[in-house]
Amino acid sequence: MSNIPKIVILGAGYAGILTAQRLQKQLNYNEADVTLVNRHDYHYITTHLHMPAAGTDSVENTRVPISKLIDEFKIDLVKSSVQEIRPHEKKVILEDGTLSYDYLVISLGGEPESFGIPGLADYAMTIRSINSVRLIRKHIEYQFALYKNERHPQERLNFVVGGAGFSGIEFVAELADRIPELCKEYDVDPGLVNIYNVEASPTALPGFAPELVEYAIDVLQRKGVTFKLGVAIQECTPEGVLLATGEEIKAATVVWTGGIRGNRMIEAAGFETARGRVKVDEYLHAPGHDNIYIIGDNALVFNPEGRPYPPTAQIAMQQGVCCAHNIVAAIRNQQPRKFVFNNKGTVASLGRGEGIAVVGDKHIKGWKAAQLKKLVDIRYLFTIGGIPLVLRKGKFL
Repeated sequence: MSNIPKIVILGAGYAGILTAQRLQKQLNYNEADVTLVNRHDYHYITTHLHMPAAGTDSVENTRVPISKLIDEFKIDLVKSSVQEIRPHEKKVILEDGTLSYDYLVISLGGEPESFGIPGLADYAMTIRSINSVRLIRKHIEYQFALYKNERHPQERLNFVVGGAGFSGIEFVAELADRIPELCKEYDVDPGLVNIYNVEASPTALPGFAPELVEYAIDVLQRKGVTFKLGVAIQECTPEGVLLATGEEIKAATVVWTGGIRGNRMIEAAGFETARGRVKVDEYLHAPGHDNIYIIGDNALVFNPEGRPYPPTAQIAMQQGVCCAHNIVAAIRNQQPRKFVFNNKGTVASLGRGEGIAVVGDKHIKGWKAAQLKKLVDIRYLFTIGGIPLVLRKGKFL
């Protein structure tokens, strides 16, 4: 019987793929068996999904075959869906089999958080995967195709985006850039199209300085976006949304970007969670399980002020690197490394040629911020795939 430890990584998002790549670099031959489980045979760039959702870029530019990112002689890729995690049995149940493990990395990604809003799960679309953004793009195009064939068509040209955080703002920016092209293609008067961005909080883009938020809102208003800030969606219906103010917006398209929670499978596994996230220790361990690491959208990590870090791609990548180091340290009976988040800055796209960014104490906006966004994306491509991946995908960003 083999004494080689078995490492199982669940999910090939930002955190999972970085963990896998670092393990294959740091582990010696036959030091461990590593298995990466993912529903698809590709890794997709979540922070780029808003573009193909709006139709301003191709889906193909958002995904990369996992086989291009890992050495399949060192890491076994299993294309399957996780059905159940059994920590006390050290087993993971897949849709087509069972995996046992000595070390488990849970990086399954998050799920849309509806906050209990009636109808949201039934009638709103979400930007969460390659297939979901394909659906949104085709749905938007279909509304324009249907517009002139109906007696009461205005709702076909009303688009509601719930949430004014990163995803919501970046999506409405791309949608606003796409609308003129769709109007020209389908002979629709652009003045008839309405894009509504609804946010329960009193401001958009939490975490950015007020001057940058004001700049972003001004740019998007000039592109045709109508903001409804400090107004919650009370209900989502087949006809549109009902706001807490009593106002009803009739719309055939509602896209929800208002929140992400952790994976429900983690709750089902018996871990103590807050909105599906597990408060991990300083080494990214699940409480009471030194052989289980939880990272990415599934992990709850607090900053020095005691507030949870938002689950961004940046923190997920850094967790992946730390997680791999700590697994190798555990196998070699060495000291693990505490996870410390190094914030390298924040950038939000506002569509073609526009953006806002915070790097250190510098506030950047406009064209420079848009170029910085491209550099961030290219840097990520280089991190996971080197120059070949940058040359294949970088030119599309």
